[in-house]
Formats: sequence, C-alpha cells, structure tokens
Amino acid sequence: METYRNIERTARFGIGTKTDVLFLDLLELLRKSVYTPINKKLALLEVASDKLNSLRFFFQLLWETKLVSNKQYISLGTEIESIGKIIGG
Repeated sequence: METYRNIERTARFGIGTKTDVLFLDLLELLRKSVYTPINKKLALLEVASDKLNSLRFFFQLLWETKLVSNKQYISLGTEIESIGKIIGG
C-alpha cells in the first residue's frame, strides 16, 4: 500500500513502525489461534482483540494527523472492522 511512502520520515519511524508491529503481532496471534486447542484459543483471541483495538487507535491517529488520506483510512478501516467481526464472532 502507498500509505507508508506518504508518511513523513519522523512519523514513519514512530507511529508508522508502531502500526506495522501491531499488525504483525495481530497476524501472528491469529495464526497461532488456528492451531491452538479450543480451551486455549479464547485467551489468544482476547489478546488479538486488544492488539486490533490498539491498531484501530493508532491508525485513526494517523488519519487525524493527516498522515494518511481519507481514501486510505476508509479502505484499511473497513478491513480492520472485518477482522474485528471475525475475531469477536
């Protein structure tokens, strides 16, 4: 996505890196939850939900500070909401 290239350098290595790390942590937790027994899966999904909420917060912060465009915010925001519905489902 073009989002990362358009963020100014100081923000890219601050909040940009933070959102990248949160997204990768979320992917890792979701991958682990697929192969985890049901009795332990709920704990992993709760942590994944917390990571997703943090990702929402930081991505909204990127949008509010105009580091990502409205189009990018809407596009990725709908994907984040879809993931949230799957995790919470």
